[in-house]
Amino acid sequence: MVTPFDASGALDLNAAAELARYLVAHGSDALCVAGTTGEAPVLTDPERLDLVEAVAAAVSVPVIAGMTTNDTAHSLGLVAKAAELGAMGILAVTPYYNRPSQTGLESHFAAIAGATDLPVILYDIPVRTGRKIASTTILSLRERCANIIGVKDAAGDPAATASLLAADPELVVYSGDDGLTLPLLSVGATGVISVATHWVGEQMARMITSFRSGNIDVARQENAAMIKSFDFETSDRWPNPLPTKSMLRAMGLRVGQCRLPMGPADAELDALAHSLAAQLGLVGV
Repeated sequence: MVTPFDASGALDLNAAAELARYLVAHGSDALCVAGTTGEAPVLTDPERLDLVEAVAAAVSVPVIAGMTTNDTAHSLGLVAKAAELGAMGILAVTPYYNRPSQTGLESHFAAIAGATDLPVILYDIPVRTGRKIASTTILSLRERCANIIGVKDAAGDPAATASLLAADPELVVYSGDDGLTLPLLSVGATGVISVATHWVGEQMARMITSFRSGNIDVARQENAAMIKSFDFETSDRWPNPLPTKSMLRAMGLRVGQCRLPMGPADAELDALAHSLAAQLGLVGV
C-alpha cells in the first residue's frame, strides 16, 4: 500500500485509512504497509508506527507491517511494537546497502523473529537490496524460527522458487513481482503482495481464484488483461511507487506525491496514468 502524504508532504493518516478501505473493497484480503511501495525509507519511526496503527484500525483484514531497516538493533525496537499497534504480521526486508553475508542475514532475520510473536515474512528483493537471500539460508531460518512462515519473492527466479518449495512445501510464498505471479503460482506460490492491485485488485483476485480452481485458461486471460498495468507500475525512468501514486490521483484518490528522492511525478507520467485509467474505466472512481 502506498503511503499518502498531503500537499505539504506530511503523512496523511485520514487518507491512509480511506485508501485502506478502498483496497479491501476492491479485492485485497490483507494490506502491507510501510513496504517498498509505501516509501518506508523516507518515513520516520513515529510516522511508520502511526501509519500501521491507523490502517489496522480502519480495516478488518490482516495488516502486515514493514518494520525493519538495514540496522538490526533499530529494527528490533520497531518490530517489538507492531503487535500492540494492531499488526498481524511483519514484512522483514533484506538489509540494504551494507550487503551482509548469508551468515549475517540469517542472524539478522533470526533476531527479528525473536523480537515478536507475530508471523514473519522475509522480503527477498535483491534488485533493491544488493543481496539475495539464499535458499539454504531460508531453510535454515525455517528450522530455527517457528514464526518465519514465508517469503515475499521478488528475486525473479521461478525455477529457484520451485526448488525451494520442493525442499519446504509448507513455506508460504507470495509473489513480489506482479508480472511473475502466475508463473510463481504454477510452482506453488500462495498469492501476491502486489503493486498493481491498487487499481486491478479484483482482476488479480479473479486470476488467483481461477488458477486455484483449475481454470488455467481463465487465469491466463486475466493475467493478459493486466499486463499493461504491470508494465506501467515501474520503470527505470519512473520507478515504483511514482506510477502508482499517479494512477491513484487519476482515479480521484487522495495520496499526494512521493517524497524525495522518488518524487514528485512529472506531467508526462501523470498523462500516461490518466490515459491508462481511462482505458480501464477507472477515472474518477
